[in-house]
Amino acid sequence: MAGHRQSRKRRYITWTVAGAAVVAGGGIAAQTSMAATSWPAQKTYTGRAFDTCTAPSLNAMKAWRADGYYGAAAVYIGGKNRGCAQPNLTASWVKSVSSAGWKLIPLYVGAQPPCQKSANPEKLTAANARTLGTADAKDAVAKAKALGMKAGSPVYLDMEPYAVTDKACNDAVLAYVRAFGKQLRAQTYRSGFYGFSSSSAKAIATASDKTDLPGNLWYALWDKKETTTADWPWGRTQFTDHSRAHQYLVNSKETRRGYTLTVDRDAWDAPVAITG
Repeated sequence: MAGHRQSRKRRYITWTVAGAAVVAGGGIAAQTSMAATSWPAQKTYTGRAFDTCTAPSLNAMKAWRADGYYGAAAVYIGGKNRGCAQPNLTASWVKSVSSAGWKLIPLYVGAQPPCQKSANPEKLTAANARTLGTADAKDAVAKAKALGMKAGSPVYLDMEPYAVTDKACNDAVLAYVRAFGKQLRAQTYRSGFYGFSSSSAKAIATASDKTDLPGNLWYALWDKKETTTADWPWGRTQFTDHSRAHQYLVNSKETRRGYTLTVDRDAWDAPVAITG
């Protein structure tokens, strides 16, 4: 995922540098408990998914769906740190690919940690973490709505690797993530998080205070194992009830029905966008 807002070379450099109280282990049940009657039913997908920097053309998506290997695709709906232009990603595209049978995974590249060494257009600070998290969540919801992703959909916040042992930095990141998730849920969108098992995802999974942290965790662990259970790095009772996803392989160049894409592979068992 890092390569989707950075160059492929910098992706591996980065890798090496590496409301209501929401209980992370409780998944969606915890997220919806604050207003259970007002929440749309969760739309869950379990199976193979891919993510790639720029949303593919409609013809490519139709061809890949006909191939049948993947059933879901992540799309970068916004964020100042989003690395690629999205000429194909429109409400019409979302409607068409959804009609073709695709499940979509909304991904938002928000502010990045103050201690992160990579250059980013937007970095959070200890002083602005909460206000920025709230503002970015409002933007994420607006972007999702504009694409036809309805209330009840998840938004996965992309947080790249950073030094989680830097307490001040980690505290600022968690403050930002909490504010982001709290605002999402206030607008009836589910809270998800993409991060690295050695750093950013680890910070979420191992935080002692789970208040307002995401209920769905998408962890990057490039071990080539298509699973969300066998290599799960943390307690087995965490993020259960269809709340896990695993990015297990990156930079996979694949040709399906005549269309070639370079994608990252994901094992998915978590919420996807509500469309249509």
